[in-house]
Amino acid sequence: MSDVDLTSEQYEKHREAGRILARVRDEAAERVEVGASHLDVAERAEERIRELGGEPAFPVNISIDHEAAHATPGIDDEATFGEEMVNLDIGVHVDGWLADTAITVDLSGHADLAEASAEALDAALDVVEPGVRTGEIGAEIESVIDGYGYNPVVNLTGHGLGHWQQHVPPNIPNRAVESGVELDVGDVVAIEPFATDGSGKVGEGPTEEIFALERERSVRNRQARQALEQITEEFRTLPFATRWLDVDRAEMAVRRLKQQGVLHGYPVLQEAEGTLVSQKEHTIVVTDDGCEVTTRSR
Repeated sequence: MSDVDLTSEQYEKHREAGRILARVRDEAAERVEVGASHLDVAERAEERIRELGGEPAFPVNISIDHEAAHATPGIDDEATFGEEMVNLDIGVHVDGWLADTAITVDLSGHADLAEASAEALDAALDVVEPGVRTGEIGAEIESVIDGYGYNPVVNLTGHGLGHWQQHVPPNIPNRAVESGVELDVGDVVAIEPFATDGSGKVGEGPTEEIFALERERSVRNRQARQALEQITEEFRTLPFATRWLDVDRAEMAVRRLKQQGVLHGYPVLQEAEGTLVSQKEHTIVVTDDGCEVTTRSR
């Protein structure tokens, strides 16, 4: 038996984050329909997280069609959903202990592409146990997505979840790799297959609405200083959206902080125009006999 105490307060907070997140994800997915507002879906989900006792671990990601990650509505965003493929990626933390989940809501008529990432995630979860290598998990994901006639996105991976850290080792690849690390009891990881009818590689797009603290330093501008105080107190090292800041001229404040190396941005990651990307993600805790999925619907 393992000496990892899965009943500790740390794991209970991971589980509580997962319970909140499962509910919020399911509610948010139901709101995604043609004509609905991106900003309304994102802000209602983020507010719901707080109502249920958690905090958003990062801004709700709403990625459309060829977008794969890091898209979130800007301040006063007026975008609405069309007949598109919509990926919702949502995170929750409880005292810095995290859960991360994603689901594709297909309004585009390509249900099989959404099914490919969902079935790949199921196949990955089936092989998780202590001692499994991350490359073996990737092989399961790749096999399922290939079977649907699509490509896994190979330069996006699942990841470990740390305390106040959204991405820590190990990486969980979306394809077979020779190397890789063994998972151990107590590891908390997010597994997130991406399937696409494109080439299987994403690049950086021209926009970014999500930022995170790079390093603290003194800044002279008043709005930038106020923004930095809120960032360090509320978000610490976790990603945030400009629309979360309670300062005048928030976009200007963020721009100044980025210019001074205080913040780094997360450009939208996307496949080629005209392609589609689907995503499905759960957070798990590795147990003695497999894994516990903390973000499963209840």
